[in-house]
Amino acid sequence: MIEYQRPDGQSVKGYLAEPANAEHAPGVVVIQEWWGLDEEVKAVADRLAQAGYRALVPDLYRGKLALEAKEAEHLMGDLNFGDAAGQDIRGAVQYLKSTGSKKVAVTGFCMGGALTVLSACHVPELDATVVWYGYPPLEYVDAAAMTKPMLAHWATQDDFFAISGVDQLEEKLKAAGVNYDFQRYDAKHAFANPKSDSRGLPPLQYNAAAATLAWDRTLEFLKKNLA
Repeated sequence: MIEYQRPDGQSVKGYLAEPANAEHAPGVVVIQEWWGLDEEVKAVADRLAQAGYRALVPDLYRGKLALEAKEAEHLMGDLNFGDAAGQDIRGAVQYLKSTGSKKVAVTGFCMGGALTVLSACHVPELDATVVWYGYPPLEYVDAAAMTKPMLAHWATQDDFFAISGVDQLEEKLKAAGVNYDFQRYDAKHAFANPKSDSRGLPPLQYNAAAATLAWDRTLEFLKKNLA
């Protein structure tokens, strides 16, 4: 765990995973699901580090973790999304850039996916975004402010983020001339999280084939845009 500064000067803790050759390695800010900074999101950061990226996960919940859905919903409801995107996440991007990463992407899952979309609008320092099955209310998406490429992975059977909303978001980005690539998978919400099935929630389901394909596409996208 490390500490870094937000643009407003406040300190935030985060989990930093470094690659074997960290000097000048590109960076990725990884945004949690609604559960918090748990072992699953740390594993994503570790996996990115193994692929050669400096991966930083901001502790958006300030040390709190949810073990079941009602707790997660409560913690997510208390989170100020604008502050998280414009301060916590922007500060994480700035930290990675100030400590050696010339280019930095933001990626996030579920709630983190929605925050990644907002970051594309409110974090001018980022160089790319990868969204995993999550988007904010579309009235908060300033597509004209999105100037960097975006890759997004969506589940067509998602009970939390309707695919119809994805279609509307795509139309908004297309009209603004955003450089985006939306990939749709015949899967349920949280299809890339191996622990989804153990949550006991029918709307969640791990899909190994979709997860592997989405991860391969993510690494290809990051290599192209952060090199």
